[in-house]
Order: sequence, then structure tokens, then C-alpha cells
Amino acid sequence: MPAGTYNITIEQGATFRLRLTLRLPNDPDPMNLSNHIARMQIRQKVASETIIYSLTTENGGIELGGIAGTIDLFISDEDTAQFTIRSGVYDLEIEAVPNGDVIRVIEGQVRVSPEVTR
Repeated sequence: MPAGTYNITIEQGATFRLRLTLRLPNDPDPMNLSNHIARMQIRQKVASETIIYSLTTENGGIELGGIAGTIDLFISDEDTAQFTIRSGVYDLEIEAVPNGDVIRVIEGQVRVSPEVTR
């Protein structure tokens, strides 16, 4: 299954939340994400060694909704206030536990809207 493309905007200094629902092609039911973990990284460019921000199920940046198939992304306002980039790239991967199969769910551009009120 090829990854979907979705460009996101993060407002510097504001809480970022995004809910996705994962469905497999030709299946109207959400994918069961029980026994899965997830990770997402934001980098300035695909080839960049530096990770701007990392969200995982382990660090609380991603919450999976089990049989509902939801993926909730979260970045606190304190963390977005520290963003110095204006654009970047990201992708989001889901890993099945314990077999280790990984699928890239979504990828795209990140735009950071600068904060005026500080």
C-alpha cells in the first residue's frame, strides 16, 4: 500500500493536534491498530541528518485508537514555540508488534506558520 500524501501546517506557539483514520484500500472498515506502535519524524529535508521533531507512541506524541483505526498526533504549544524552521518534510510509520511489519501510512510537507503573539 503506497503512502498517502498530506501536507500539514503547524502554528508556532500553538498546540498541534491531528486525527487520522487508517483504512486499507477497498475496505470500508478502519484498520485495527491494536498491537501496533507508530513513529513520525519531521526533518528540514529528506536527506537531513537532524531530526527537527519526533513523535512516537512511546513519547506520547502519537496515540493509536485500536479497532477504531485512529491515529492522534500531538505536539505541545511549548514545543511548537521552539520550532525555528519554516518548512520541512515528514512521514508516519506504523509497526505491527510482534512481527515487525512496517507500513508508511502518510508523508508530506510541513509548513510552520510563525508566531506573532509571544
